[in-house]
Amino acid sequence: MKLLLTNDDGIEAPGLQALADLAGRFGRPVTVAPCLAHSGCSHRVTTDRPLRLIAHRPDWYAIEGTPADCVRVGLHTVAPDADWVLAGINEGGNLGVDVHHSGTVAAVREAVLHGRPAIALSHYHKRGWDIDWRRAVRWLTPLLSDLMARSWAPGTLWNINLPHLAAGAPDPRVVFCPLEAAPLPLDYRREHDLLHYCGDYHERPRAPGSDVAVCFGGDIAVTRVHLF
Repeated sequence: MKLLLTNDDGIEAPGLQALADLAGRFGRPVTVAPCLAHSGCSHRVTTDRPLRLIAHRPDWYAIEGTPADCVRVGLHTVAPDADWVLAGINEGGNLGVDVHHSGTVAAVREAVLHGRPAIALSHYHKRGWDIDWRRAVRWLTPLLSDLMARSWAPGTLWNINLPHLAAGAPDPRVVFCPLEAAPLPLDYRREHDLLHYCGDYHERPRAPGSDVAVCFGGDIAVTRVHLF
């Protein structure tokens, strides 16, 4: 099996290497990721200028473009025979309405539009804590095995969010749950004519049973997102 990998944190992100380690347990990973971080870029694509494809090593490429660009180029040029597309592991959650502006989720949405099953993987990040990427890979291995063995429903993608637990904490449960529908807090600090967004992501609304409540509560949130 061939797996096309990408992210929105950039080609040097540790979460991307963790994803490559994870994907290598299931088949042959081929990575096409942005040269620079594009967090929050949503589904922007580049059509008004050339895209430079840079080979770092075999099956490991960078593009001067967005996560959605990476999937488009990957499926057209580098890995047209990819069986799955995986994006992540994002350093930070992509929960609830985040799916509308996340570059990570946009990458797998692009894959689904081209008829490929796809999974977005993110790790909620508590301030001041380091992420244990090896532990994340251990949590994700049986979960991906389960999801990839299921029949894929065209027009859908899987969105996974890992909780950020203290070292030595018991392993989290896997909970299948809906997206949180409430928007992020709107809060801006004004300095003359400049507005700085200062909403607190960690204090966002969370309906009981939603993906935000599940992940913030210490479990792995898994959501099937329907595109149409």
